[in-house]
Amino acid sequence: MQVYFKDGNVATKNLTPGISVYGEELIKEEEEYRIWNPRRSKLAAALLNGLSNLELEDTSKVLYLGASTGTTVSHISDLAITGKIYAIEFSPNTAKKLVRLSRQRPNIAPILGDATKPKGYLNYVENVDLVYCDVAQPTQTDLFMKNMNLFLKDNGMGIITIKARSIDVVQKPKKIFKEEEKKLKEKGFKIIEKVKLEPYEKDHIALLVEKNF
Repeated sequence: MQVYFKDGNVATKNLTPGISVYGEELIKEEEEYRIWNPRRSKLAAALLNGLSNLELEDTSKVLYLGASTGTTVSHISDLAITGKIYAIEFSPNTAKKLVRLSRQRPNIAPILGDATKPKGYLNYVENVDLVYCDVAQPTQTDLFMKNMNLFLKDNGMGIITIKARSIDVVQKPKKIFKEEEKKLKEKGFKIIEKVKLEPYEKDHIALLVEKNF
């Protein structure tokens, strides 16, 4: 995975030189790089906090749940240059921004859809190498597993960024994280790595998982 670390920052080589996606800094050396803002992207936060076992190749296929306006999607687009990112977004207004982004970056396929109902986009998404889930709602782990079961290749991986306060505002985040990990294990998933996202995101954790087929 061609991610670059420099001066405390993480960056990706810009697929569309000269074009900034969300106002991020562009660094020009022999190539042009985009600084990946960890306060705008939970995956950048996880990488800066030590996530090391993620496998993402030039040709990787990715299913991204909760794509929003495409901040993190755009950096994955820099990495999976000849692959495809199926970007699922529920909000029509937000999805319009993804469509504009996909015109600059043809490896992004924006899909207006509900991640809790993956059969609704079953005909549009192929089997993928990575399922990435950033959906802040109580059923986030359940919908993540549902999508993993439908779309993940045999040797694929998944990442879920769990927001404790979206699940329960009363329980301690540590207890919530343990309960969500237990759910994953009981349904046949193996946790490869877990990374807290502080100081970039409060009460969040990123889990890198595999499915035991």
